[in-house]
Amino acid sequence: MSTEETSRFVRLRVELVVEVDDEGAVTGAALERIADDEEMPAEERAHAEAAVTEDTAEALAYLVDPFDLVGEVPGVELVQASWSSEEIEYDPDSAEWDLDGDDGDEDEEEVAAG
Repeated sequence: MSTEETSRFVRLRVELVVEVDDEGAVTGAALERIADDEEMPAEERAHAEAAVTEDTAEALAYLVDPFDLVGEVPGVELVQASWSSEEIEYDPDSAEWDLDGDDGDEDEEEVAAG
């Protein structure tokens, strides 16, 4: 395939599982970030503050920025990003959490492409 035929766009999928040892610290940091955002309208600020106060996963989502992952990578511009967070049950010994395992997506993509 020539360079002209290949896409310049790459979908980068990242899945993280983090352990929150200090919910207060996460919530406090999220509230600070919201307070520091001078461009956020007052109504949106009130909603954001309530959301991060009620849900640690929501607070963490306010602190994680996909731009931080690729912002310093030369030759790359972030075009679109979406992310979410949720509290989960986690068992590191479960096959469900085997990050090296095949999740089936690649096989489905190969079948669709083939």
